Amino acid sequence: MLPWKRVLRPLAALLLTAAVATLPAATAQAASAPSSGWNDFSCKPSAAHPRPVVLVHGTLGNSIDNWLSLAPYLKDRGYCVYSLDYGQLPGVLLFHGLGPIDKSAEQLSAYVDKVLAATGAAEADLVGHSQGGLMPRYYLKFLGGAGKVNALVGIAPDNHGATLSGLTNLLPYFPGAADLIKATTPGLGDQIPGSAFLTKLNADGDTVPGVHYTVLATKYDEVATPWRSQYLTGPDVRNVLLQDLCPLDLSEHVAIGLFDRIAFHEVANALDPAHATATTCASAFS
Repeated sequence: MLPWKRVLRPLAALLLTAAVATLPAATAQAASAPSSGWNDFSCKPSAAHPRPVVLVHGTLGNSIDNWLSLAPYLKDRGYCVYSLDYGQLPGVLLFHGLGPIDKSAEQLSAYVDKVLAATGAAEADLVGHSQGGLMPRYYLKFLGGAGKVNALVGIAPDNHGATLSGLTNLLPYFPGAADLIKATTPGLGDQIPGSAFLTKLNADGDTVPGVHYTVLATKYDEVATPWRSQYLTGPDVRNVLLQDLCPLDLSEHVAIGLFDRIAFHEVANALDPAHATATTCASAFS
C-alpha cells in the first residue's frame, strides 16, 4: 500500500472530528425533545408577521438541538416557527446534514411546501446556520424556491466553502482524500472549496432575483473560513460582521447560531426590516 493511502482514512476522520467538535453539548438530546412551542402546524401567521419562518440546521446538527434558543426567541416575538431534519445518512442518528446537499435541498423544498400548505402563507422566510445557510441557495436557484421564499438569513453560512481554519487545504497533498470524504459523507465533500457542488451553485452569481439575503458572520469563525468567504454578492444582499455591531461579541461558528442574542436580534431585523432597531452589545439582553 502506498504511504499516502495509509493516512486517507485518518485524515478524513480528522476532518469529521473537527466538525463534530463544533457541535453543541445539547446534541445528546433526542431529536424528539420538546420543541418549546415551535413546529406547531396549527399556527396561523399574524398580520404583523405574515410569513412562517423555517429554520435550517447546520452540518451534524438536527431540527431540535440547533434551535433550542433561536426558535423560542422568534416564537416569543409572534412568529410561526418550524424546523426540519435533512441530509440523514442510513444508520446515523441525530447527526444530520451529511447527505448530498442537492438532495437535502429537495427535502427542504418538500418541507417548505408542507409549511405553506399548513399556514396558508404565500411565502416563507428561511434562517439557516452554517450549511443551513448554504443549502437553501440551491433550493432557491434550481428547485423553484425563489417563488416561495421572501428572505434567506444565513448565520455563519459557508457560501463559498469551509476550510476548517485551513485544514481542507491539506487535501491535495493526499490524493484520493477528497474522494473518500465525498463517498462516505457527501455533505462534507460538497462543502470543500472548489467542489463540483459549489462550482455549480455559485456560477452565474450568488443570488437570485426576488429574495432578500442577509449574511451574519463572526471574525472568530473557525469553520467557515476565511470568514469573508461567507459574504454574498448581489443586488439585494446585506452582509453583516457581528463585531462591527458589538466589538465585545466573541462568538465563533457554533455560538453565533446557538445562543448569540446579538445575532438573533439581527435575524429579527432581517425578518421584519420595516421595524428594525439598532443592534448593539445591549441587544444581548433584549
